Amino acid sequence: MGKVQVENIKAYAYHGCLAEETRIGSDYLVNVTVEADLSKAALTDALKDTVDYVHINKIVKEEMAIPSKLLEHVAKRISDRIFVEIPMVLESSISVSKISPPINGDVEKVTISINSKRT
Repeated sequence: MGKVQVENIKAYAYHGCLAEETRIGSDYLVNVTVEADLSKAALTDALKDTVDYVHINKIVKEEMAIPSKLLEHVAKRISDRIFVEIPMVLESSISVSKISPPINGDVEKVTISINSKRT
């Protein structure tokens, strides 16, 4: 087994429950960790035998572009697509952070995380 981590994917998106959030948008950071059997790739040195992190980045960018009220919903969509489009992934951990959330306080970010296993 092995892990592929794609860290701090930056996106500007329009998620939130407040009308202001969906109108003006905000900055987000997404972290993805997936687990898969990477032993074949270690031997073959072939991209087709591993988890392509370019593909993960593409999924994140596309899903972040679709507005949602909840970050949990966005993370679940990202996870679902990873399992559908990258069959060798066995587990995923997705975290989505909203930078400077509008919560009447000096808060750097809020983060949600979901962990999923292939069923």
